[in-house]
Amino acid sequence: MHASPTRPAVPPFWLPLAAGLPLTLCMAILALPEAGHGYAIAYRTFYAAAYLFWIVPLSMLQRALWRRRVSAWTTVAVLLVATYVPSVINSVIGGWAALHFGLISSLPLQRIFTGLDGCWLPLIAFCAIHALVLHYTELQQSRLREAEAARLAQEAQLRALQYQLQPHFLFNTLNSISSLVAVGRGADATRMLARLGDLLRDSLERSDAREVTLAEELSTTEHYLDIEKARLGRRLNVEMRIGAGVLHALMPPLLLQPLVENAIRHGIAPRVEGGTLALHVERQGEWLGIELRNDGVPVDERGDGNGRSSAVGLNNVRQRLGALYPEAHEFRLDLADDGSCQVHIRLPLRLSSSPRDAEALTA
Repeated sequence: MHASPTRPAVPPFWLPLAAGLPLTLCMAILALPEAGHGYAIAYRTFYAAAYLFWIVPLSMLQRALWRRRVSAWTTVAVLLVATYVPSVINSVIGGWAALHFGLISSLPLQRIFTGLDGCWLPLIAFCAIHALVLHYTELQQSRLREAEAARLAQEAQLRALQYQLQPHFLFNTLNSISSLVAVGRGADATRMLARLGDLLRDSLERSDAREVTLAEELSTTEHYLDIEKARLGRRLNVEMRIGAGVLHALMPPLLLQPLVENAIRHGIAPRVEGGTLALHVERQGEWLGIELRNDGVPVDERGDGNGRSSAVGLNNVRQRLGALYPEAHEFRLDLADDGSCQVHIRLPLRLSSSPRDAEALTA
């Protein structure tokens, strides 16, 4: 089974006709030197009216050739003939009118086929204008299709990355719940299950969102922190500082949660005494600045599995930021010898106007 070729885009029928109207003004200007010479103005008026009549069928013919993807040379040949024939017809009608009004005594045959430039050239010029309009419309449609294809590809990439992240987080959380049950901490396990349900509900509600507000993202992150607090207890200390006027700022969904998860699992959880997770979000001119800092295990005490910047969550964040904000974001991870880690993110600051976003933290 063979796919049929894509039909070329064509502009509205009136557009090339409107583009060809200025040619009548050119015809009127060319007629000015002949003003006052007998019936010259009457002839020029007749030719202008004939031009306006003939461009309609010529437009239909040219659009039909364009739709059929006829080659350029064939199209030129057909249009030269198609513009020449109306010019001959105009000459016949003009000659008959001259005979009828006694302006000439006879109409030689060669007179019909000579002096056609006044009719033929405007029709050729119109076809050239029409061709430019057709090519421009096709170019614009092609650019729109390319932009739409790029947008759909980017959305598919972001969706795939988000689906990659959710199972990673879910398996880690279920493993933590299983560990709590194994050591007899049933109440904490029940609390984690309840918070996991809240978190999954938030994720499902926003699964189709390309971007969410900071308020919504913080609400999701709070659910995750509640899960980790149930597991780690007082070993996890959270410090959160949110600057003024940024709760409506837009960002990718599930941006903070994988960073927080990575900080806790690879930094704070391995420490016997626990540690502090500090999140600071503020406006930095035209940017949204996000800084996440956590305590960690010193480099010389860290096993191979901890502190890896190649963790799924961090890779996911890098790729999503690159897809959503190419060349318009900053992502930096700094790991100190004492095990503390800092993540710096800068995004273009864009604010949502939805009235419900500012209330997301109260849910």
